[in-house]
Amino acid sequence: MTINRSPMQFQFKKNLSLLNSPQNSLLDTSDFKISDLEKEFEENKHTHFHHKEILNDVGPRLGQIQFGDIQMETPIFMPVGTVGSVKALSPEDVSGIGYQLILGNTYHLNLRPGMDVIQNAKNLHSFMNWKGAILTDSGGFQVMSLGKIRNIQEQGVTFANHINGAKVTMTPESVVGLQNTIDSDIQMVLDECTSFPVTKEQAQKSMERSMRWAKRARDEMLRTGKRSQFGIVQGGMYADLRIRSILELVPMDFDGYAVGGLSVGESKREMRRILSAIIPYLPKEKPRYLMGVGAPDDIIDAILLGIDMFDCVMPTRNARNGSVFVRSTADPKGKIQIKNQIHKFSNDPLDSNCFCYTCQNYTRSYLRHLFIADELLVYRLLSIHNLKFLYDLTQVLREAIRSGSVLESLPQIRHLFAPYSS
Repeated sequence: MTINRSPMQFQFKKNLSLLNSPQNSLLDTSDFKISDLEKEFEENKHTHFHHKEILNDVGPRLGQIQFGDIQMETPIFMPVGTVGSVKALSPEDVSGIGYQLILGNTYHLNLRPGMDVIQNAKNLHSFMNWKGAILTDSGGFQVMSLGKIRNIQEQGVTFANHINGAKVTMTPESVVGLQNTIDSDIQMVLDECTSFPVTKEQAQKSMERSMRWAKRARDEMLRTGKRSQFGIVQGGMYADLRIRSILELVPMDFDGYAVGGLSVGESKREMRRILSAIIPYLPKEKPRYLMGVGAPDDIIDAILLGIDMFDCVMPTRNARNGSVFVRSTADPKGKIQIKNQIHKFSNDPLDSNCFCYTCQNYTRSYLRHLFIADELLVYRLLSIHNLKFLYDLTQVLREAIRSGSVLESLPQIRHLFAPYSS
């Protein structure tokens, strides 16, 4: 069957304001308080975009993303398939859970298998037999994470290839070209992901370069591209710099806006402080993507503030290390370590309220045996479960937004999916 993949369309369907309910104190945790929204807004009202009414647009949102025949409701989590594979899983495993949008990484795909191989297969979708949509990161995170083997200049960034040491240069324009070859449904611009911690002067210099790169990438995309492109908000832990970043990106009219440079070592409270400060300034009619965030409590709080999209390697990486997300009804801590002795004789599933393939077919005892014996099958089975857990979490939150019951449901949702934060 041929699948029609047209450029992305985003339909904003529903928004629930956090500030219009006497029950909004239910949102408060040790890491986030509803009062932070107004506090951060007041501290940054020196910008020209300072009408307090925009705070009423801050809150959980329901939307729909469509790529022709492929459509999905937001908020959503996106599994990471860095080099054309969600580790340990087949594309059919991933789509079987319910996912229709995954990630690839332009930097890594350019090294292996290389653009010539992908082009020979037509595009990345055909190469990996993925029937859904693909978002590709630009390689900006590697600018930070591969710091010892890279050199940043105004033209772009040069890496010492971590595979064989050969030099690789990426510019805002060349990254658009690479993603055109991949045929990504959503492209990310090349940016400099500001490390943590940095001084404000360093963060400002980095953010300003990212904005110049964003303009070059946008111009190149409008000239050569046929899909969608997101801009990336930077500015470190400095709210005023991040608001400046947004105000520079919005006139470029990207198809969506990502928040980069978080979950890089800062505290959870610091992450929420930054999100509280900047989300009021993001365009209401465009999707909002929080990059590299996948812990259940982080997803819950970010959705409450109005984030639509998430990605992270956490669920599959944790699975390969034997760490499993479960509902509090399965374990009061909300997670288990499958290698622990307590599971040796357990004939229970990982989570009796989970309907993933793993929980419907295998016991904790068997999964522990596979892990202790270094059997590769366990990576697949635990990865399926962890990804289904996050899929279920976003589905529960979407239904609560749709029904208008987020505030009433929140304590139960937190206790069930992230008991360590409730």
